[in-house]
Amino acid sequence: MSPERPADPRADEPVAPAVAGIVSAADMAATAETIAEWQLPNGMIPWFPGGHADPWNHVEAAMALATAGRRADAERAYQWLVDIQRPDGSWHQYYLADRVEQEKLDANVIAYVATGAWHHHLLHGDAGFLETLWPVVDRAIGFVLELQTRRGEILWARHIDGTPWSFALLTGSSSIAHSLRCALALAAEIGEERPDWELALARLAHVIRHVPEAFAPKHRWAMDWYYPVLAGVVTGEAGRARLAERAATFVMEGAGVRCVGDRPWVTAAETCECAIAHLAVGERQRALELFSWAQHLREPDGRYITGLVHPQRATFPPEERSTYSAAAVVLAADALAGTGPASGLFTGIGAGALAPILEVTFDEVDRIARDVDLDLEILGEMIDADTDESARD
Repeated sequence: MSPERPADPRADEPVAPAVAGIVSAADMAATAETIAEWQLPNGMIPWFPGGHADPWNHVEAAMALATAGRRADAERAYQWLVDIQRPDGSWHQYYLADRVEQEKLDANVIAYVATGAWHHHLLHGDAGFLETLWPVVDRAIGFVLELQTRRGEILWARHIDGTPWSFALLTGSSSIAHSLRCALALAAEIGEERPDWELALARLAHVIRHVPEAFAPKHRWAMDWYYPVLAGVVTGEAGRARLAERAATFVMEGAGVRCVGDRPWVTAAETCECAIAHLAVGERQRALELFSWAQHLREPDGRYITGLVHPQRATFPPEERSTYSAAAVVLAADALAGTGPASGLFTGIGAGALAPILEVTFDEVDRIARDVDLDLEILGEMIDADTDESARD
């Protein structure tokens, strides 16, 4: 990121991950190369040539590049985000090579830079990179938390005029919870205290785990099923139970994970993300099984088909190969390999504590959420009392 990079505490560049009997390091290096081939000179990583990019999938692709040892390409991707961040800390939802395609300001898309920044720090420990990205993350998280409701969920987005959407999404809020954990880890790394972020995370986790009615119903979509587990909000036995509960709806045995429960369309990204979710709750064999099924979407050049409709085996979207699908495969391979310094990013294995909030139990999270609600109630009563007294004066 900076012209003169301080010496890395990690002596060796990452090597592309391998999963024995399923993919080799050479396979994953080839897949990362396909992402780099489609990266634009300005650093933006579109879904496919001529297509758009969104900051969430852009970061996911940057993480895959860095995981496979393509550090310079990854850092060009992060520099693109630095260059185009809006003054309020946000990014637009979709970009084309030369312009904004969709102006909406999506909270989950914006928050994900924290996950990418922490992932890159785990890989390289580069003080210069951290110095550059920290203010970017700080502003982004500030924007996102302005969309948190008193109950705790985070509204989906803002219109370009600043008006917030009226609803929250479970998948997005779960991903934001993980990004908040990464942001807190970054803050701790540089000695910054963010107790308001910790409280926001506690309240968000509480709502995800206990208040399903806080979110718009998206039950047809697989991500709403596995994302609370993938994001580390629902863990252990509760996580295993959640994954088992709707597996019959979303998993096509031998093929992969459906994107939508009532359509015979399996995708590489959902299959690999679901594999990581299973790994996070200790179901390694199931994770390996899902990951192996995703390989039938692999092309000879290392790219991955976005999705296949079964039994016809027709590509959907038609003929599409996507950088975000390739990225999901590389990151799942890294999680399963478990040998890289960032391989535990989503599983909690080998990466250390992401943030102080991870050290508390679920009961403590619930207590924090209740205490915050009580504090807000007392504060509201005090404000009302002051207002009444001022009116009498």
